[in-house]
Amino acid sequence: MNLLRIELHKILPYRTVWIILATFAILLTLFLYASSQVSVNGQQLGESMYRLPAFWQRLAYIASFFNLLFSILVIVLITDEYAFRTLRQQVIDGLSRADLVMAKIYVILALAATGTLFLLLLGLYFGLLYSTDRSLSAIFGQIDALFYYFVQSVGYMTLAMLFAFLIKKSGLAIVGFIAYTIIVEPLIHFRLPEAVDKYMPMKVMGSLTPMPLQEVLDQITTPSEVLSPALAALLTLVYIALFWLLSYYVLKLRDL
Repeated sequence: MNLLRIELHKILPYRTVWIILATFAILLTLFLYASSQVSVNGQQLGESMYRLPAFWQRLAYIASFFNLLFSILVIVLITDEYAFRTLRQQVIDGLSRADLVMAKIYVILALAATGTLFLLLLGLYFGLLYSTDRSLSAIFGQIDALFYYFVQSVGYMTLAMLFAFLIKKSGLAIVGFIAYTIIVEPLIHFRLPEAVDKYMPMKVMGSLTPMPLQEVLDQITTPSEVLSPALAALLTLVYIALFWLLSYYVLKLRDL
């Protein structure tokens, strides 16, 4: 808790943190509101797509695209500490390098929890607004999708943390992270058999929030092998531990 208090003391007055959190909240809310107003065959999309309990899975899938915002925030926070020599000063003040990495993990958990709590509030608002069944079984029937989103969000941000410790420069670390997630790993997918490809980090984390109606698409296209969310969550936790260890060894072996 002391490490978390130190981190919160640094980041709460930081305007960038609030800008990114506000951007996440506003964009996601606007997207859900605008989508709910779209009419298909005379029926508003919200009336069919936002009904609980299935809406939890759709909400988690939509929110997964915003993980990039939190990941960029983590990179900015860490690289700024290199720029302003904050990490070095904390070591001088008595913190170990393991403490420094653990403190960032606490920040990541706090950010993921904040995002998940916001999804819970959004899901309850839009879900109850458009659902005819408001029983507890309907409201909480598939709410485990939020847990999988939480694990996914932590996984993305932990990978971003590794890039920040590796590269140290904000702009380069952001470019490197985006390039890996959008270009490098997808290119690797083409070279690997699907039995191996599905265990790659981004593929595993993507399996936590599967695309709604994927089974319908599989009937008209070549179905792809996808991990179950439960197995993907377990493997993501393994990747999180791996990214944490790599971040620690990078920090341990390099000058601050």
